Amino acid sequence: MSKLTTTGLTKAFSGLVAVNDVSFNMEEGEILGIIGPNGAGKTTFIHLVSGILMPTSGRIEFKGKDITYAPAHERSRLGIARTYQLIHPLENLKVVENVMIGSVFSRGKSLKEARKAAEAICAELELDRLQRDTAQLSILEIKKMEIARALANEPEVLFLDEVMAGLNSDETKQVIATVQRIARERRMAVGVVEHVMGVIRELTQRVIVLEAGELIAEGPYETVSKNPRVIEAYLGGAA
Repeated sequence: MSKLTTTGLTKAFSGLVAVNDVSFNMEEGEILGIIGPNGAGKTTFIHLVSGILMPTSGRIEFKGKDITYAPAHERSRLGIARTYQLIHPLENLKVVENVMIGSVFSRGKSLKEARKAAEAICAELELDRLQRDTAQLSILEIKKMEIARALANEPEVLFLDEVMAGLNSDETKQVIATVQRIARERRMAVGVVEHVMGVIRELTQRVIVLEAGELIAEGPYETVSKNPRVIEAYLGGAA
Protein backbone atom coordinates (compact mmCIF):
# COMPACT_ATOMS: atom_id res chain seq x y z
CA MET A 1 0.00 0.00 0.00
CA SER A 2 1.27 3.50 -0.88
CA LYS A 3 2.04 5.89 1.94
CA LEU A 4 0.40 8.84 0.22
CA THR A 5 -1.88 8.96 -2.81
CA THR A 6 -3.73 11.75 -4.56
CA THR A 7 -6.46 11.24 -7.14
CA GLY A 8 -7.58 14.06 -9.41
CA LEU A 9 -6.31 16.66 -6.95
CA THR A 10 -7.37 20.15 -8.04
CA LYS A 11 -7.13 23.62 -6.51
CA ALA A 12 -8.61 26.73 -8.10
CA PHE A 13 -8.36 30.29 -6.85
CA SER A 14 -11.16 32.44 -8.30
CA GLY A 15 -10.88 30.77 -11.68
CA LEU A 16 -7.08 30.35 -11.64
CA VAL A 17 -6.33 26.62 -11.49
CA ALA A 18 -3.08 26.23 -9.53
CA VAL A 19 -3.18 22.42 -9.32
CA ASN A 20 -5.14 20.57 -12.00
CA ASP A 21 -6.21 16.93 -11.75
CA VAL A 22 -2.96 15.62 -10.24
CA SER A 23 -2.83 11.91 -9.37
CA PHE A 24 0.33 10.46 -7.85
CA ASN A 25 1.61 8.19 -5.09
CA MET A 26 4.57 7.94 -2.73
CA GLU A 27 6.02 4.68 -1.46
CA GLU A 28 7.82 3.82 1.78
CA GLY A 29 11.50 4.72 1.64
CA GLU A 30 11.15 6.53 -1.70
CA ILE A 31 12.74 9.89 -2.46
CA LEU A 32 10.52 11.61 -5.00
CA GLY A 33 11.53 14.74 -6.90
CA ILE A 34 8.84 17.35 -7.58
CA ILE A 35 9.99 19.75 -10.28
CA GLY A 36 8.61 22.37 -12.63
CA PRO A 37 9.07 26.03 -13.56
CA ASN A 38 8.16 28.86 -11.23
CA GLY A 39 4.39 29.04 -10.87
CA ALA A 40 3.93 25.39 -11.84
CA GLY A 41 2.00 24.61 -8.62
CA LYS A 42 4.67 22.71 -6.68
CA THR A 43 4.28 24.53 -3.37
CA THR A 44 0.49 24.70 -3.75
CA PHE A 45 0.54 20.93 -4.19
CA ILE A 46 2.48 20.51 -0.93
CA HIS A 47 0.07 22.90 0.79
CA LEU A 48 -2.78 20.63 -0.30
CA VAL A 49 -1.29 17.34 0.88
CA SER A 50 -0.11 18.87 4.18
CA GLY A 51 -3.47 20.51 4.90
CA ILE A 52 -2.48 24.16 4.63
CA LEU A 53 -4.99 24.45 1.78
CA MET A 54 -8.14 22.45 1.08
CA PRO A 55 -8.67 21.14 -2.47
CA THR A 56 -11.41 22.28 -4.83
CA SER A 57 -11.84 18.66 -5.87
CA GLY A 58 -10.06 15.32 -5.80
CA ARG A 59 -8.99 12.94 -3.05
CA ILE A 60 -5.98 12.52 -0.76
CA GLU A 61 -5.28 9.22 1.03
CA PHE A 62 -2.64 8.52 3.66
CA LYS A 63 -2.00 4.81 4.23
CA GLY A 64 -5.43 4.09 2.74
CA LYS A 65 -7.27 6.63 4.91
CA ASP A 66 -9.16 9.51 3.28
CA ILE A 67 -7.62 12.75 4.63
CA THR A 68 -8.85 15.06 1.85
CA TYR A 69 -10.38 17.58 4.24
CA ALA A 70 -8.48 16.74 7.42
CA PRO A 71 -6.91 19.82 9.06
CA ALA A 72 -3.15 20.32 9.01
CA HIS A 73 -2.62 19.46 12.68
CA GLU A 74 -4.40 16.13 12.23
CA ARG A 75 -2.26 15.25 9.22
CA SER A 76 0.84 16.15 11.22
CA ARG A 77 -0.18 13.74 13.97
CA LEU A 78 -0.89 11.03 11.41
CA GLY A 79 2.65 11.35 10.07
CA ILE A 80 2.90 14.02 7.35
CA ALA A 81 5.52 16.75 7.84
CA ARG A 82 7.03 19.45 5.67
CA THR A 83 9.53 22.28 5.58
CA TYR A 84 8.95 25.70 4.03
CA GLN A 85 10.71 27.73 1.34
CA LEU A 86 10.89 30.73 3.65
CA ILE A 87 12.21 29.70 7.04
CA HIS A 88 11.14 31.75 10.03
CA PRO A 89 12.82 30.40 13.19
CA LEU A 90 11.26 31.41 16.48
CA GLU A 91 13.95 33.90 17.40
CA ASN A 92 13.01 34.09 21.06
CA LEU A 93 13.76 30.36 21.43
CA LYS A 94 17.07 28.50 21.44
CA VAL A 95 17.96 26.01 18.69
CA VAL A 96 16.89 22.99 20.72
CA GLU A 97 13.62 24.68 21.65
CA ASN A 98 12.81 25.35 17.99
CA VAL A 99 13.24 21.65 17.29
CA MET A 100 11.22 20.62 20.35
CA ILE A 101 8.14 22.31 18.90
CA GLY A 102 7.49 19.35 16.61
CA SER A 103 7.41 16.88 19.48
CA VAL A 104 5.35 19.08 21.80
CA PHE A 105 2.63 20.21 19.43
CA SER A 106 2.46 17.27 17.02
CA ARG A 107 3.20 14.37 19.37
CA GLY A 108 2.03 15.83 22.68
CA LYS A 109 5.28 14.99 24.46
CA SER A 110 6.28 16.56 27.74
CA LEU A 111 9.01 19.19 27.62
CA LYS A 112 11.49 16.69 29.06
CA GLU A 113 10.60 14.05 26.44
CA ALA A 114 10.63 16.64 23.65
CA ARG A 115 14.07 17.92 24.65
CA LYS A 116 15.51 14.41 24.70
CA ALA A 117 14.04 13.67 21.25
CA ALA A 118 15.25 17.01 19.86
CA GLU A 119 18.79 16.45 21.13
CA ALA A 120 18.89 12.99 19.53
CA ILE A 121 17.64 14.29 16.18
CA CYS A 122 20.10 17.19 16.19
CA ALA A 123 22.95 14.78 16.92
CA GLU A 124 21.77 12.66 13.99
CA LEU A 125 21.92 15.74 11.73
CA GLU A 126 25.27 16.89 13.19
CA LEU A 127 23.73 20.08 14.55
CA ASP A 128 25.50 21.07 17.76
CA ARG A 129 25.62 23.87 20.37
CA LEU A 130 21.88 23.68 20.80
CA GLN A 131 21.63 26.45 23.38
CA ARG A 132 22.57 29.08 20.81
CA ASP A 133 20.20 31.77 19.61
CA THR A 134 18.99 31.13 16.05
CA ALA A 135 20.64 34.42 14.94
CA GLN A 136 24.00 32.73 15.47
CA LEU A 137 23.32 29.93 12.97
CA SER A 138 24.78 29.60 9.49
CA ILE A 139 22.45 29.00 6.53
CA LEU A 140 23.34 25.30 6.61
CA GLU A 141 22.56 25.10 10.33
CA ILE A 142 19.22 26.84 9.83
CA LYS A 143 18.35 24.30 7.13
CA LYS A 144 19.33 21.45 9.44
CA MET A 145 17.24 22.92 12.23
CA GLU A 146 14.22 23.10 9.92
CA ILE A 147 14.66 19.46 8.90
CA ALA A 148 15.15 18.49 12.55
CA ARG A 149 11.94 20.25 13.56
CA ALA A 150 10.05 18.34 10.86
CA LEU A 151 11.62 15.06 11.98
CA ALA A 152 10.50 15.77 15.55
CA ASN A 153 6.96 15.19 14.24
CA GLU A 154 8.03 11.55 13.68
CA PRO A 155 6.74 11.62 10.10
CA GLU A 156 6.26 8.77 7.67
CA VAL A 157 6.05 11.25 4.78
CA LEU A 158 8.25 14.36 4.65
CA PHE A 159 8.19 17.15 2.06
CA LEU A 160 11.28 19.34 1.68
CA ASP A 161 10.46 22.58 -0.13
CA GLU A 162 13.69 23.95 -1.70
CA VAL A 163 15.74 22.97 1.33
CA MET A 164 18.98 23.23 -0.72
CA ALA A 165 18.41 26.87 -1.68
CA GLY A 166 21.28 29.16 -0.60
CA LEU A 167 23.74 26.34 0.11
CA ASN A 168 27.14 25.99 -1.53
CA SER A 169 28.26 22.82 -3.31
CA ASP A 170 29.80 21.11 -0.29
CA GLU A 171 26.82 21.97 1.93
CA THR A 172 24.41 20.68 -0.72
CA LYS A 173 26.27 17.36 -0.88
CA GLN A 174 26.06 17.10 2.90
CA VAL A 175 22.30 17.66 2.91
CA ILE A 176 21.81 15.19 0.04
CA ALA A 177 23.64 12.52 2.02
CA THR A 178 21.59 13.35 5.12
CA VAL A 179 18.26 13.09 3.28
CA GLN A 180 19.27 9.79 1.69
CA ARG A 181 20.26 8.40 5.07
CA ILE A 182 17.13 9.44 6.96
CA ALA A 183 14.87 8.14 4.18
CA ARG A 184 16.69 4.80 4.26
CA GLU A 185 17.00 4.41 8.03
CA ARG A 186 13.52 5.65 8.89
CA ARG A 187 11.81 3.98 5.89
CA MET A 188 10.28 7.39 5.25
CA ALA A 189 8.85 8.68 1.98
CA VAL A 190 10.46 12.02 1.08
CA GLY A 191 9.21 14.50 -1.50
CA VAL A 192 11.81 17.02 -2.65
CA VAL A 193 10.94 20.28 -4.42
CA GLU A 194 14.12 21.58 -6.01
CA HIS A 195 15.22 23.73 -8.96
CA VAL A 196 18.81 22.45 -9.18
CA MET A 197 18.62 19.49 -11.54
CA GLY A 198 21.93 18.08 -10.35
CA VAL A 199 20.36 17.64 -6.90
CA ILE A 200 17.29 15.94 -8.37
CA ARG A 201 19.46 13.63 -10.48
CA GLU A 202 21.63 12.59 -7.55
CA LEU A 203 19.02 12.46 -4.80
CA THR A 204 15.78 11.03 -6.20
CA GLN A 205 14.61 7.66 -7.44
CA ARG A 206 11.61 9.08 -9.30
CA VAL A 207 10.46 12.48 -10.50
CA ILE A 208 7.11 14.11 -11.22
CA VAL A 209 6.97 17.25 -13.33
CA LEU A 210 4.31 19.95 -12.96
CA GLU A 211 3.53 22.63 -15.53
CA ALA A 212 0.71 25.13 -15.04
CA GLY A 213 -0.64 22.89 -12.29
CA GLU A 214 -0.74 19.74 -14.43
CA LEU A 215 1.38 16.63 -14.06
CA ILE A 216 3.09 16.35 -17.47
CA ALA A 217 5.69 13.64 -16.85
CA GLU A 218 6.66 10.99 -14.31
CA GLY A 219 9.51 8.51 -14.01
CA PRO A 220 13.27 8.27 -13.32
CA TYR A 221 15.18 11.53 -13.82
CA GLU A 222 17.13 10.22 -16.80
CA THR A 223 13.88 9.41 -18.59
CA VAL A 224 11.96 12.52 -17.58
CA SER A 225 14.85 14.84 -18.47
CA LYS A 226 14.67 13.63 -22.09
CA ASN A 227 10.93 14.17 -22.40
CA PRO A 228 10.39 16.87 -25.10
CA ARG A 229 7.55 18.49 -23.18
CA VAL A 230 9.66 18.71 -20.03
CA ILE A 231 12.58 20.17 -21.95
CA GLU A 232 10.31 22.80 -23.48
CA ALA A 233 8.51 23.62 -20.22
CA TYR A 234 11.33 23.56 -17.70
CA LEU A 235 14.82 22.60 -18.77
CA GLY A 236 15.23 25.35 -21.33
CA GLY A 237 16.19 23.01 -24.14
CA ALA A 238 18.94 21.20 -22.22
CA ALA A 239 18.43 17.61 -21.15
